[in-house]
Amino acid sequence: MFIAIVQIPIGKRDKEDAIAAGKASAPTFLGMRGLIRKYYLNGDEGGGGVYLWESKEAADAWYNDDWWVNVEKKFGVRPKLTYYDNDIIVDNAVSELRVEGKVVALEQAAAE
Repeated sequence: MFIAIVQIPIGKRDKEDAIAAGKASAPTFLGMRGLIRKYYLNGDEGGGGVYLWESKEAADAWYNDDWWVNVEKKFGVRPKLTYYDNDIIVDNAVSELRVEGKVVALEQAAAE
C-alpha cells in the first residue's frame, strides 16, 4: 500500500467550516479507483489529508497536473505532497497486524 499526505498551509479552519468542506468534497473520493481511505486534516498549520492508496500508480493518477492547478486555485496556495511506502499496519480497531497487505499473527511477527 501507499500513503500520500497533502498539506495545505492555510491556517486552521473553524471546525464547522472544516466539516462542511469535507462533507462537500467526500463524494469525489467515495468509490475512487485505487483509494482505500482518506482522512481529512485540520490544524494550526492548515488543512489537508492523509490518503491510503492501493499503489503509487493509483496516487499518481490522482495527483496529476490538473490536481495541482485546481488545489492552488481553490486555496490560493501551493500544497505540499509527500509520499510514503506503507508495508506494515497495526490496526487496533480490529486487533490486526498486516504486513504487505496480509494479516500476520503477532507471535509470527515477533519471531521474524
